[in-house]
Amino acid sequence: MEAVAKQLEPAKKEHKKLPFANMVKRIILILAGAALVSVGLEIFLVPNHVIDGGITGISIILSHLTGLNLGVLLFTLNLPFFFLGYKQIGKTFAISTLIGVVAMSVGTNLLHPVPGLTKDPLLAAVFGGIILGAGVGMVIRYGGSLDGTEILAILFNKRIPLSVGQTVMFFNLFILGSAGFVFGWDRAMYSLMAYFIAFKTIDITIEGFNETKSVWIISDYPEELGKVILYRLGRGVTYLSGEGAYTGDAKKVIFCVISRLEEAKLKSIVEEIDPQAFLAIGNIHDIQGGRFKKRDIH
Repeated sequence: MEAVAKQLEPAKKEHKKLPFANMVKRIILILAGAALVSVGLEIFLVPNHVIDGGITGISIILSHLTGLNLGVLLFTLNLPFFFLGYKQIGKTFAISTLIGVVAMSVGTNLLHPVPGLTKDPLLAAVFGGIILGAGVGMVIRYGGSLDGTEILAILFNKRIPLSVGQTVMFFNLFILGSAGFVFGWDRAMYSLMAYFIAFKTIDITIEGFNETKSVWIISDYPEELGKVILYRLGRGVTYLSGEGAYTGDAKKVIFCVISRLEEAKLKSIVEEIDPQAFLAIGNIHDIQGGRFKKRDIH
């Protein structure tokens, strides 16, 4: 045990602080994301009685029922999750979350006197959802959060037989359903639309438009496949050593990363060279380092 502890000590010392330039960039983008959320709420959703899911939705409902300031409610209700986030995820996440929540609360206060751009709830749901989703996605992409629902779901996940995603969905269905009793069922349906649009926009903001895919191929002709992928797709390949659990045979596993537009061509290459090959393709959210740049194939 002492030997293991000594091995772990250097790993702890190797943890480095974020470079100052990167830290400033992260803070600026979190502030920009929080500002977008404030615009989506106060200029589009709130004036039309359309809500978002999570703590934001609860804050909008409570603000309407009690007359309390929305910005104050957003900060107060999210504050406990700042401490939960610190314990569950870490210090950097907690600080980023605090910066984002404070900026969002201040932004909604400043924009509250500004009249909404539209009185059409459909337009409000669509454009409010897009703007809000882009803002939330920016904050998440750069290490923070503007809503404590997912942190709460992570905590509950240890005690209930539901995944984090299922728990979040349950919370949000309850919150969006509550909007029907407060604002009317037509507004609840608009709220569900805004939530769905925001959800998809968050994914796009985090993952980007340039979707890439990871490819795993197990074939009896790995070298031939690797060369063809290299010269006909212009993508680098890596050979990994594998072993069949049933047969015990040694296998070479081909790994490469391609763009979404190259998927069909890759499948045709595999079908042409080895129709019996095992092919698995999955989505990748982010790529860093390595040599992903495409080679010239002409």
